[in-house]
Amino acid sequence: MVDETGTVIDGDQLMATIAAAHAREGRLKGGGLVATVMSNLGLERHLSAQGLGLVRANVGDRHVLAAMRARGYNVGGEQSGHIILSDYATTGDGLVAALQILAEVQRAGAPASEVLHRFEPLPQLLKNVRFAGGKPLDEPRVKDAIAAAEGELAGRGRLLIRPAGTEPGLRVRAEGDDRAQVERLVDSVCDAVRRAAA
Repeated sequence: MVDETGTVIDGDQLMATIAAAHAREGRLKGGGLVATVMSNLGLERHLSAQGLGLVRANVGDRHVLAAMRARGYNVGGEQSGHIILSDYATTGDGLVAALQILAEVQRAGAPASEVLHRFEPLPQLLKNVRFAGGKPLDEPRVKDAIAAAEGELAGRGRLLIRPAGTEPGLRVRAEGDDRAQVERLVDSVCDAVRRAAA
């Protein structure tokens, strides 16, 4: 969605808004929501402060829905904006999600920019590393770079490395409280992968 200032509101903020409304009205099942591994750590911290949980699933609506069903949740989705509200449908439905958001904006009687900004997202950086073949994640220097990055981020951020779904390569993503640290760690892992794949 886009608020009245032209700012894009991502799925993490929208899910936080819907979960809060459902919790207030006694309609939130499972005590939280299901998001993917791509959702911002700021969402997880925000929900925790509200006494709500966050279950992380692999990327994709089918994984979100499977986790929702397995744990009895009725709110889930992706940072990209795909939101599943299983009280109404078993797939992401933009109109249903939009109506839930509009109802909350109307109830609050405040601008969307205020109502939908639930938390401050942590700095995130995603880089793609292409390579022709091989298994760079099995290389000791790549494992060492990953371990070093995870060690630095422990308790203050996350590192996510996964295969690219549309091209040969990896997606390297980090988030944390310190933007410069996030950039440095993503670059160090990407450099190690490039060297291993060369």
